[in-house]
Amino acid sequence: MDDPRSWLTLARAPGLHAGHLRRPGAAPVEPLALLRESRSALAALGLGDATIEALHSPDIDGLAADERWLAVAGRRIVTCGSSDYPALLASIDDAPLVLFVEGDASALGLPQLAIVGSRNPTQIGRDTAIQFARHLAATGFAITSGLALGIDAAAHRGALLGPGCTIAVLGCGLDRIYPRENTELARQVAVSGALVSDLPTGVPPLKQHFPRRNRIISGLSVGTLVVEAALQSGSLITARLAGQQGREVFAIPGSIHSPLSRGCHRLIRQGAKLVESVDDIFPELAVLLGSLRPDTRAEATDAQQDSGPALDKDYEILLDALGFEPVGVDVLVARTGFEAGAVASMLLILELQGRIAQQPGGLFCRRLPGK
Repeated sequence: MDDPRSWLTLARAPGLHAGHLRRPGAAPVEPLALLRESRSALAALGLGDATIEALHSPDIDGLAADERWLAVAGRRIVTCGSSDYPALLASIDDAPLVLFVEGDASALGLPQLAIVGSRNPTQIGRDTAIQFARHLAATGFAITSGLALGIDAAAHRGALLGPGCTIAVLGCGLDRIYPRENTELARQVAVSGALVSDLPTGVPPLKQHFPRRNRIISGLSVGTLVVEAALQSGSLITARLAGQQGREVFAIPGSIHSPLSRGCHRLIRQGAKLVESVDDIFPELAVLLGSLRPDTRAEATDAQQDSGPALDKDYEILLDALGFEPVGVDVLVARTGFEAGAVASMLLILELQGRIAQQPGGLFCRRLPGK
């Protein structure tokens, strides 16, 4: 990586994102080249005075605090344009130039589904989020949410029960956890997946930071599932951003008498997919999942094994290792030598294609031809 301090300087420039690098009729500006541009050139890119000032006169104390945070094991930054920057997030107009990550940064490349909703859900809503997250995580999805109280926290906990990977995107610097009630949950998330923010250290959880957090939640994910939401819920912002980013939006209906159902019902009227079970989610995500990452290149369709498309070599190896007796991911990792994250992603694609079936206990087996 180039000098980390240069990237940290970009991260501390308020409002700066990848969209500012694009110039009509010209090649995009390289991110670090912004640090060498004149004030007038930066203004021509649409940058405001505060952003330009931060690029020309960096906050030395703030940069030192960021470097101290990065010095701790398990923490790093992921930069725009690097091979480990998540492809789906890179495709949105206002992608962050820098992501602060605590935990497993490679988890950001897994197929992700966002689960969001009310901070004050019903018990039924909380249980629903847990069960959906648990099942989806067991099938290979990383569950992404915002660590908020309520549905967000339930989604993270459900994924941890999967067992599976979960990613929490925060609306503050990662040197502080918000809300504090979820400090222990955040620790568990960092162990099983990752904590993520585009905000540097010392930045508090201000109200205006949460929409920018929401665009990362939806931008990382192939789809967003809203479990419970009032009409003024911030989760509807995440759903709207998902739609603008070309991602699928799902909503679970509820009682017509419940205020927490009205946001979901509005989404459904606007075209969100009505969801009653996880089986309502899988078919809608096949195309996006098929192009998500190089190790999931197989075309994601509903084709069955006897008439499906030819598989890449790695998928053939995995199917050969799978056989027709149920086995778990850990066994497949041992048999193939593939990384666990790659195996989980490939299993998800094969299940969507109808080539394999999931069994109780998180086990998988091949489907017989014609079944």
